[in-house]
Amino acid sequence: MTEEEKRELASEEYGASKIQVLEGLEAVRKRPAMYIGDVHFRGLHHLVYEVVDNSIDEAMAGYCDKIDVRILPGNSISVLDNGRGIPTGMHPKEHRSALEVVLTVLHAGGKFDKGSYKVSGGLHGVGVSCVNALSTHLTAEVYREGQIFKQEYECGKPLYDVKVVGTTDKNGTRITFTPDGSIFQTTEYDYSTLANRMRELAYLNHGITIMLTDERQPDENGQFRSETFYSENGLIDFIDYLDANRTKLIPEPISITGEKNGVPVEIALEYNDEYKENLHSYVNNINTIEGGTHLQGFRSGLTRSFNAYAEKSGLLEKLEKQKVKISPDDFREGLTAVISVKVPEPQFEGQTKTKLGNDEVMGIVNSIVGQQLSDYLEEHPKEAKTIFDKVTLAAQARQAARNAREKVQRKGALAGFSLPGKLADCSDRDPAKTELYLVEGDSAGGSAKQGRDRNFQAILPLRGKILNVEKAMEHRVFDSDEIKNIYTALGVTIGTEEDSKALNLEKLRYHKVIIMTDADVDGSHITTLILTFFFRYMRELIENGYVYCATPPLYLIKRGTKPIRYCWTDDERFAAMVELTKNGTVGGYDVQRYKGLGEMNPEQLWETTMDPAHRTLRQVTIENAMEADHIFSMLMGDEVGPRREFIEQNATYANIDA
Repeated sequence: MTEEEKRELASEEYGASKIQVLEGLEAVRKRPAMYIGDVHFRGLHHLVYEVVDNSIDEAMAGYCDKIDVRILPGNSISVLDNGRGIPTGMHPKEHRSALEVVLTVLHAGGKFDKGSYKVSGGLHGVGVSCVNALSTHLTAEVYREGQIFKQEYECGKPLYDVKVVGTTDKNGTRITFTPDGSIFQTTEYDYSTLANRMRELAYLNHGITIMLTDERQPDENGQFRSETFYSENGLIDFIDYLDANRTKLIPEPISITGEKNGVPVEIALEYNDEYKENLHSYVNNINTIEGGTHLQGFRSGLTRSFNAYAEKSGLLEKLEKQKVKISPDDFREGLTAVISVKVPEPQFEGQTKTKLGNDEVMGIVNSIVGQQLSDYLEEHPKEAKTIFDKVTLAAQARQAARNAREKVQRKGALAGFSLPGKLADCSDRDPAKTELYLVEGDSAGGSAKQGRDRNFQAILPLRGKILNVEKAMEHRVFDSDEIKNIYTALGVTIGTEEDSKALNLEKLRYHKVIIMTDADVDGSHITTLILTFFFRYMRELIENGYVYCATPPLYLIKRGTKPIRYCWTDDERFAAMVELTKNGTVGGYDVQRYKGLGEMNPEQLWETTMDPAHRTLRQVTIENAMEADHIFSMLMGDEVGPRREFIEQNATYANIDA
């Protein structure tokens, strides 16, 4: 083929006719992940958040104080608010009802008009039209101007024009939708996930009542699971919730509120007797898990205020005589804080687009925090002394922790030459292709080493239960042999240019870190201990999607010595036994309950739990950092009562350890 013929062929293959112009909501249905993140669990729940965000925008504008969210039979969702109701009049440019425009045109809505909403929530900004596009059926009912307006859609296309179906003395909007099962890999909503987000929104927008009801399955008394979320004091209540299982050092949280250049700032902070900082930041109700300029402004304002007070009160001079030097990190040890700002035009950046980039916000937060925190310290000398006593202890412990971290760093710096003795490494050196199994016990570790694929699977056996980092000072964490081995095996270091305590992943040796423990109570406890360590000290691994839990089977059904079926749950075991009985094998098989990984020979462990072609891995994610913080502090802290109550309430609904 000549060069000219090749050019003609290329022209035919990629010409004007090949350029697709997707009209209306077709683009959303064709590339849904571009608009809602993914088509899995997270994207499914994001549909609910987009609809609720519209109601929250009405609330922030002062027109709504009640939102009713319901999970209906068949996993449809209904969201009703008592706001003004989406306008239904004729749109001057589109020449159709404004309601239909909002529900069928991307980026159409009141939040794009600065006169309608000063600020608005929602991360992607695609709104309810995107929900409409990804639903097999959506019904919009608007209660406005004494009338009830209604319109229905299928896959984003209206079935009829907006019509009046009744009269009313109420105002508001009800959106009912059914996610499209041909687009989403799962269409089953998780009550707890929705409850966590509704609780968070109630704290961030005090005075709003948010009700959540699950109408899919009543309990034994015929009642549906339901909760009402309401906060009178906003972030103060938020802090009380987060620190419910921690010992507080000051009687009440410190509240900071202010507004500058059209940016409202609301902050609540409190000190407890633990050793980690727990900062949660939000912009327009969006959880900015990567922080940003508002978080930088808070930290600098906090440090500036404390330094000024310490110098003025003579504390710095006193500490210098004791040869104790305070660093900014010391002011944040044992600190729990929630920072919420409302920014008219937020600019997001970072890997997950949840890092605020507006430079002006840093100065605004810094100024407000600096002034009000300084006033608090002057007016509350007793609380100030308590905080500075904690800061002094933090400074003394920091030196010990730094020495311990440096010891870990020095050991890890030699990478392949000083890896942990128990580590059975793999031959491949490409982190994107390799995986590290953290295995409970030497016995299971031995089976895993024999059964693995040595090319890409590395094994690190852990001896017993690792240290509970929730209740340990930082230097004790880095003194733990098992934890030092994990750091060294992974090849990570501690400290970046932005954060001296952040995890540096530049030399991470594996992009899959798989926790593999026995399928019993002790195994679940070990999994929880490891996850607590990752959440508190290696959260970046979780946020980058590198942490997984293996799922070994609970049962082996066999005939003689020959395996017939592996089962991962009691329901699977029962179903398998029923099937085998129907096939005439009754009495001809045995059921073996695995008490631990060590009972499985290498071939069985590979076949069921380690072979990528057949295994099931559960990826560990942080859908809600606030709720994760609360649960870890409750599960692994000192308070027994809340932990027992949580287990009793949730054991029916979820596996709390995974």
